[in-house]
Amino acid sequence: MTRAQIANVDLVKQVNCSAVYRLIDSRGPISRVRIAELSHLAPASVTKITRSLLEQGLIRELEHQASTGGRRAISLTTVTHPFHLVAVKLGREELRLTLYDLSGRAHARHVLPFPRREQDVLLPALHRHIADFIQHEAAGLRLMAVGLVMPGLTDAQAGRVLAHPCYPLAGVPLAERLGASLGLPVFIGNDIRAQALAEHYYGASQDCLDSVLVSVHHGVGAGIITEGRIFKSQGRDVAEIGHIHVDPLGERCDCGNFGCLETMVADAALLRQARHMLDQGYHSSLAEQELTMGALCRAALEQDRLAVNILCQAAERLGQVMAIVINLFNPQRVLLSGALCEAESLVFPIINKAIRHQSLPGFHQGQVLIRARFQDDQTIGGLALVKRGLLEGELLQRIMEQKS
Repeated sequence: MTRAQIANVDLVKQVNCSAVYRLIDSRGPISRVRIAELSHLAPASVTKITRSLLEQGLIRELEHQASTGGRRAISLTTVTHPFHLVAVKLGREELRLTLYDLSGRAHARHVLPFPRREQDVLLPALHRHIADFIQHEAAGLRLMAVGLVMPGLTDAQAGRVLAHPCYPLAGVPLAERLGASLGLPVFIGNDIRAQALAEHYYGASQDCLDSVLVSVHHGVGAGIITEGRIFKSQGRDVAEIGHIHVDPLGERCDCGNFGCLETMVADAALLRQARHMLDQGYHSSLAEQELTMGALCRAALEQDRLAVNILCQAAERLGQVMAIVINLFNPQRVLLSGALCEAESLVFPIINKAIRHQSLPGFHQGQVLIRARFQDDQTIGGLALVKRGLLEGELLQRIMEQKS
């Protein structure tokens, strides 16, 4: 048998195994007979795959009393609590680490300063912090993988960083480098896209196959889920909606263009607007306190005119771009993440109005913007990347190949 034939056989095994595991994960408890029907696999193949999954402890059997006598039906369900993973966010001069089990429960969290440095110092420091966290928080546990998320651009399929806003990592095959030093599979991805996946697996869009998460923080981005998977192009991130051109006379953006959405609605942009208006003498309660997004949202909810004007204009701009996204992808649900959610009662109706007026009626029918569940958990995307590795077969196959 040639190498190509061996590779094809391995791929078929991975695809079949992941199909069975996905059905048990999403529809369990489920019988082997039903799995065979839904997967279109032969009953013998289903039996062989489920036997291997049982041996690895990834699934377990549930016995149900037959309602009409005879043999008790045996169903299968996934097992989550014995399996753990480390989720990491490589943010802006900060490193966050969380130990999760596969059910999504967090067992330990660390937040560390991580200043800018050259690549030859950066990578060993990153490895050391993750290894120390594993040693102190995950000793003796069955650790499956590491999921690492970051702002910027990644090629998740190749495990490569394309651009990071703080660190010199462009072109670095980070998943391979870290995986070799840690002795664990490593999955990397953009933080917003990974959060959208986490909302789909564990959060506010669990019951939807198609959804969009819009995140407004340092920048503006989106994660698009289509048929239960992150929308990508050639394995790379997409949905950089913060760089949609909105105002030709607007401010210069970090990307080099003028009038991008990000220059109008990102946290820093809103705070700049507020500071500029205060410096020009506009009356506001904000003049007497530290200027933060929390303060801006609270002032708006208290009907401070300056704060209300800033947030209303931002909501209108954001709604215009969300309408474009809805026209393109027709999602079942749209989620918003970020400090703007603190002024939900003011901001959401304006965004929804813009969506209704500027997207196709059949696409926004019944469409209501809701808050993302994982507003404050910045590492949750790492959990989602590992979960995806299981459901799509790459990580699952590695576990299946291990000896029990």
